[in-house]
Amino acid sequence: MNVTWIGHSTVLLEDGGTRLLTDPLLRPRFAHVVRVAGPPPEITGELDAVLISHVHSDHLDVRSLRRLEPCRLVVPRGAGRLLGLRGFEDVTELAAGEELTFGALTVRATHADHRASLGPLAPAASLGYVVSSESRLYFAGDTDLFPGMADIDPDLDAALLPISGWGPRVGKGHLDPDRAAKALRLLKPRLAIPIHWGTYRRVGLPRDEAALREPVDRFVRLASELAPQVDVRVLSPGERISVERAGPKVSGGVD
Repeated sequence: MNVTWIGHSTVLLEDGGTRLLTDPLLRPRFAHVVRVAGPPPEITGELDAVLISHVHSDHLDVRSLRRLEPCRLVVPRGAGRLLGLRGFEDVTELAAGEELTFGALTVRATHADHRASLGPLAPAASLGYVVSSESRLYFAGDTDLFPGMADIDPDLDAALLPISGWGPRVGKGHLDPDRAAKALRLLKPRLAIPIHWGTYRRVGLPRDEAALREPVDRFVRLASELAPQVDVRVLSPGERISVERAGPKVSGGVD
């Protein structure tokens, strides 16, 4: 399974000709938050589906979704109405434990400990997803640490874990570098790829490389202490890693 980090929580997953994209955020700016990692690599070619973890605007961005139309959208149960009101027709809702298959890839929705209500039109549900073929990968979306992580999948090859955000800190319902490192002890993946860091920044906050890298450097250090058996790979936007049972290989670029 080829994994390309586009930035923030946007990840392209490819296997056997099947292509899935998670939580697309492709704009240079939204509200008071700007992209500081450079423009996202262009996503060309047909997508089989877009996986949306929850309805917060940095994970469900309507303008970014418009750039990908037509495309099937997979969302937490109840969120379909919100997208329907905005003109999206090919929307499938999932609850935790439910599965879909797209070509070579099977997608199973998992619980996430993250409240995401935007009012009566957008429910509070959040999901993670386990995407599997010969390899098995966990995309956490946004979530806090919770004991049930130990039961998400007994044989994970890779985990895509959020470790920070676009502000100076993340609060309850999120993983920070410490909680993400502790999550590795529950998930027990062979490989961990940190996401949701260093891509967007709130206006007025420092944007120098040291400030942007502080969360990921701290996560790498804590992971080496708490879960030394996990191989942590830090990607730059546009960088690709091939997740295999025999071990990962890194390359660059998006096809």
